[in-house]
Amino acid sequence: MGDLSKSSDLVTHTYKVNVQLEQVFSYLKDAETGQRGFIITNNPIYLDPYEAGRENINNCFVELRELTKDNPVQQANLKELNSLIDIRMAYFEKSFRFSAVSNLEDSNFKQYFLEGKMAMDDVRDKVEEMMGLENSLLENQKNDLQKNLKFTPIFLYLVLLMSLLLMYLAYSKVISNLKRLKAANAELEIFKESANLSEIVSHHGNWVWHIDDNRFVYSDNFYRLLGEEPQSFKPTIENFMAFVHPKDRKKLSKAFKKMIDLKDLPYVNYRVIRKNGDIRHLKAYGKTLSDDEGSKQLLGTSTDITDEINNLKKLAERNLELERNNKELSAFNHVASHDLQEPLRKIQTFLSRLEEKEAQTLSASGLVYMERIKSAATRMRLLIDDLLQFSRSNKADKVFEKSSLNVLLEKAKQDLAEVITKDNVSIQAESIPEINVIPFQIQQLFVNLIGNSIKYSSADRSTQIKITYEKIRASEDPHIKKAKKVFYHKIAFSDNGIGFDNTYAEKIFVLFNRLHNKDEYSGTGIGLSICKKIIENHNGYILAHGIPNVGATFTIYLPIKY
Repeated sequence: MGDLSKSSDLVTHTYKVNVQLEQVFSYLKDAETGQRGFIITNNPIYLDPYEAGRENINNCFVELRELTKDNPVQQANLKELNSLIDIRMAYFEKSFRFSAVSNLEDSNFKQYFLEGKMAMDDVRDKVEEMMGLENSLLENQKNDLQKNLKFTPIFLYLVLLMSLLLMYLAYSKVISNLKRLKAANAELEIFKESANLSEIVSHHGNWVWHIDDNRFVYSDNFYRLLGEEPQSFKPTIENFMAFVHPKDRKKLSKAFKKMIDLKDLPYVNYRVIRKNGDIRHLKAYGKTLSDDEGSKQLLGTSTDITDEINNLKKLAERNLELERNNKELSAFNHVASHDLQEPLRKIQTFLSRLEEKEAQTLSASGLVYMERIKSAATRMRLLIDDLLQFSRSNKADKVFEKSSLNVLLEKAKQDLAEVITKDNVSIQAESIPEINVIPFQIQQLFVNLIGNSIKYSSADRSTQIKITYEKIRASEDPHIKKAKKVFYHKIAFSDNGIGFDNTYAEKIFVLFNRLHNKDEYSGTGIGLSICKKIIENHNGYILAHGIPNVGATFTIYLPIKY
């Protein structure tokens, strides 16, 4: 369209230039015709076209200069044409002088007349040259336009195809966005329903305070917490306060005032009374949020903690009951340590006197009965002592101290020095570092483990006990399940005694559980239970592994605290 417009302008321009050039030549011919008429008739009336022609030619030149101001070639041609016209006009003037005196046969007149004709021919040639140049420019523009017009349909088709492609892409994008929007809406609907179900299951309700326009919005389950149907009343503070317990209204009102001032609501507990008289305990919390547009909302949640409150009450009652049981257990310990041992000591005292003074007079069966009474009294004393040890391992006053386990091991060996020397027991122990433990309990643990190895020693060989130590990573030891710490102290007690069937590796730690007859090996079945309790007090593990007639290994794991 731009090229067509330029072509149209050029055609108009060429037409105007050609018209003006033709006008110049026409005016010049009129002047020539007037000159000839005057020469023939000598009538001055024929001079009118000549006199008007010069002025008209000048006007045409003004127009031509304006039309060709952007064309240097035509401007030069105009100057040359103007000079040729001046020459032709000069010959007109010379010819007029001869015609005025009717001296037409003069050779000079004929010469001027001929030269004027030749000047007129030059003017004609220059005009034709200038018109030819304009027509040539017009033809070139026409050829360029024709070339461009060949590509116009292709260009239009390409624009059309691109428009269709863009429309298709836009349509596809709209459809894709619409699908995503539908999917997002579906997910949002699912999330909304999930949030509603979550509120119902977790017994909490949400509420939103739009701070800018002081407007509240309650979730459906918030109404249910108050014992009402969803959206059954207008969500305002005044309507909500009607459900609050009279004794909690003042406290809650202060919290709401603080919420209005600070735009935040700290944790606050309060009670509500439903219309059926049921009292429920609620806990509320709120947090201010701001969106991109600067509007603020306080998002709050209220949770029904009635079951939690009731459970706390039950827990308090059970704690009181446990406290009473602990007092009764302490009373039992006192009885076990004093009242039960006192008659036992008397029985043993009278048995010893009976054995010293009346043994000679007793029958064989009487002596057997006396030995059985003596043995039973001894087992009774051991049982009482072990029960006292077990009760002490259950005490709550567990004071941890950084202690040298090497020193505690030596003290345990001193406690067992008599039996170690008597049975010629060999104990080899690796160095153990200082560990944060309950010293008296760890010493008792060592006494029980070493004593257990000595008790269940083999009659075919002297007892050998080996104590090893290493620091391990919990993840690298398959015996540690659900480890609470990354690293542990591993201490193993191995002996070459009679061992045991490894199927009983866990049962031997059960209170009063025995693998052998009491007549074969003395004991109450409490010693290893005490060991396990001590290890549990240290948040550790104890494992047993036995092979019959080869020996047993007891491994303890104590956590390393950083």
